[in-house]
Amino acid sequence: MTAVQELLLSRIRDVADYPEPGVMFKDITPLLADPEAFTALTDALADIAVRSGATKIVGLEARGFILGAPVAVRSGLGFIPVRKAGKLPGATLSQAYDLEYGSAEIEVHAEDLSAGDRVLVIDDVLATGGTAEASLQLIRRAGAEVAGLAILMELGFLGGRQRLEPALSGAVLEALITV
Repeated sequence: MTAVQELLLSRIRDVADYPEPGVMFKDITPLLADPEAFTALTDALADIAVRSGATKIVGLEARGFILGAPVAVRSGLGFIPVRKAGKLPGATLSQAYDLEYGSAEIEVHAEDLSAGDRVLVIDDVLATGGTAEASLQLIRRAGAEVAGLAILMELGFLGGRQRLEPALSGAVLEALITV
């Protein structure tokens, strides 16, 4: 494990039985509150953005906004928020996807992505991969290319990586920490 990985992991707090009994929630707010750790995280994700050849960063609601925006600034790239349905004004593209119990929908402004864009998706956690997979579909429907997916923490036991491999079509999936 690298020093950066150790620093990041040391600032992630386990919260037992949240949001329901039997779940161990990984809380990143202590990491965000620590300027050294947040800077190290931003630098590591910005390095992935540069190596992937991204021209834009997509952040997934809501913690992907917190992580993706400073990465976009650090990398000199545009930032595009992917929101839950009904949160963006104007013309949007939407993508529905299945959750464990039900379904959800995400949206992006139609004009924010176009042919020629190489998009790196950033989020805090990769769990089952449903939201990430929907974002990749949305990016491609907008005419842009997927440069990859960069995640702070992958919950390997939930199988999100295996679910996403076909949808990535060879694009990179990098997790800074896997638990």
